[in-house]
Amino acid sequence: MPVEELSPSSPWHAGELQIQRHAGVLEQMDPVGRKVLRTFMLDQHREFYPMLPFIVIGTVDGDGIPWATIRSGRPGFVQAPDAQTLRIDAASDPADPAEAGMNDGDPIGLVGVDLITRRRNRMNGTVVRSSSDSFSVAVGQSFGNCPRYIQHRQFSFVRDPATRQSSEVIVSDRLDAHQRGIIEAADTFFVASYVDLEGEGRQVDVSHRGGRRGFVRVDADGGLTVPDFNGNLFFNTLGNFAVNPRAGLLFVDHETGDMLQIAGSVEIILNSPEIAAFEGAERLWRVMPEKVVLRKDALPLRWSFLQDGMSPSSLMTGDWREAASRLKVAAQAKTWRRFRVERTIAESSTIRSLHLAPVDDEAVIPHLAGQHLPISIMDGTDAIRRSYTISSAPSDGFYRLSVKREGRASTILHKMREGDEIEALSPSGAFTIDATERTRPAVLLAAGIGITPLLSMLRHVVHTGDRTRYRRQVWLFRSSRTSAERAFDREIGELVARSEGTVRDIKVLGAPDVESDGLFDAVGRIDMTLLKAQLPFGDYDFYICGPSSFMQSTYDGLRGLNIADGRIHAEAFGPSGLKRDHAVDVSAKPRKPAASVPTPVVFTQSSKQAQWKPDGGSLLELAEQSGLNPPYGCRAGNCGDCRTKIVKGDVSYLSEPGYAVADGEALICCSVPAQGEEALQLEL
Repeated sequence: MPVEELSPSSPWHAGELQIQRHAGVLEQMDPVGRKVLRTFMLDQHREFYPMLPFIVIGTVDGDGIPWATIRSGRPGFVQAPDAQTLRIDAASDPADPAEAGMNDGDPIGLVGVDLITRRRNRMNGTVVRSSSDSFSVAVGQSFGNCPRYIQHRQFSFVRDPATRQSSEVIVSDRLDAHQRGIIEAADTFFVASYVDLEGEGRQVDVSHRGGRRGFVRVDADGGLTVPDFNGNLFFNTLGNFAVNPRAGLLFVDHETGDMLQIAGSVEIILNSPEIAAFEGAERLWRVMPEKVVLRKDALPLRWSFLQDGMSPSSLMTGDWREAASRLKVAAQAKTWRRFRVERTIAESSTIRSLHLAPVDDEAVIPHLAGQHLPISIMDGTDAIRRSYTISSAPSDGFYRLSVKREGRASTILHKMREGDEIEALSPSGAFTIDATERTRPAVLLAAGIGITPLLSMLRHVVHTGDRTRYRRQVWLFRSSRTSAERAFDREIGELVARSEGTVRDIKVLGAPDVESDGLFDAVGRIDMTLLKAQLPFGDYDFYICGPSSFMQSTYDGLRGLNIADGRIHAEAFGPSGLKRDHAVDVSAKPRKPAASVPTPVVFTQSSKQAQWKPDGGSLLELAEQSGLNPPYGCRAGNCGDCRTKIVKGDVSYLSEPGYAVADGEALICCSVPAQGEEALQLEL
């Protein structure tokens, strides 16, 4: 992996710059590094270290192998006599492989972690040793770390930590079953790494990692795969790996005091289906063990979980079983899958929500906030196929469809009860939001049932803010005819409270009554006058959903205010497409009229043939009648999910599509055979 050119003035080294660039935070982190990386300890750090019963140490032995270890003692065994010196009163341990890197003049890394308060601070420097019973560290760098992913534990000593005790030591080059068990049960571990910097010498780092129990996977070949979650964006550890792919890992059995130390080679994985499948993972890294040391009962410390001890940030991450399940079902994304109704909720006088769970008990395929779910339901012997927006967030782990009763299919859905089943394809649609956008707030504009994709977006933005600690600002404008028809008041109120002031909720009623007093912020409709009165001057991304007349008037109004077309995102239900003020050239060729006589259609991949008849519906409907399950989204030519390669012949469109499709392809949801074609062949 190539490394970035190092700016002489950068506070970060080349490897850190490389990972920061890949994460898109390079410019953001430059001023942060200049502010937080210090050559001395702040007073609060000097006061922090003496409170600890243990300190984690990273060293490098004579063979260039990094090791992570722990030294423990009664609180006060670590002292900071001045801002440049940290003294550790702990005896040498010849059984510890990390001891080889704690000689006078050796570079060293330290991290102090308080499992009760979830505070942690890091530093690196140089060992100053005059005896075997203690040593000092001359500070090179000192900086604080965020408290996320630290589990809440209380400590106790099972013996005097000042008394040296020999322990059984097992050394090998691979993991045995017992050692695998320690790793698979762990919700915490520590990792040491280092780089040799030209003109600056060796810089050693040791860091904390946390997640759900078993978040480190032991692979079949003995390697360890670790998800990398959102953090402080320093990328000290991964930056070191980018330059020097070697790691020293430390796992502690909190009940026995066993210490498992692993040294090995590292691979950083920046692109993999497993990243998307593992909730919260932003990248992966993998360690292949080369040396393994298990020291039994090496620590005099024991830790017990406190009530609600799991870090809230850890609880927002996934696990490998769930990730494997997601990958399994993703491979079947184009096939119909059965879901049962787990829960039904009356959201308003006209809207009902169905919570869906897979009948096979595997994971759901994660959707993007704002996408819709193609479903199939039975009405007697007839199968009815529709698409409904998913109103839950991707992180919720289930699909929620919130449906307004206004037609045949929605009436059936409103009558469903817990235990009833439907079929669904994988989620689709391009009406989505970037929850991590850092420059522009989002303005969500919903009329009536148009709230459903925007609620998914809002849930996603708030959850992402909880997980990453960066919160995108959101303005939600939602209108309904009456307060009785308005849905999700309580849920949205809870999201506003969680957002820490970054979400504004503006409720608009078309026809208030005496019972609506205090339940709305504006009367009438969402229009440009309301937006100009509520929104501060600035640059925004707009997301619109609702009836076609609302979306068109809102789009036209925003364009009239010189809002760039690319800043206006819109979703439509069924044929209610938005007419933008720039033409979409779907094909350079003139449009052909639709066939006026029955036309054979061959689906080449499935070797099926059908006869299309005038007034017989679209090619998508013909394919479904033939037993095929092609993907689709909007069924209106706006999303492109149904685009299919034309092997022979040509098509005509029932209505002008909004999605630009290439020559030789067709949007089968809104097309039919073209006039003059003896037969049409589609790659389905």
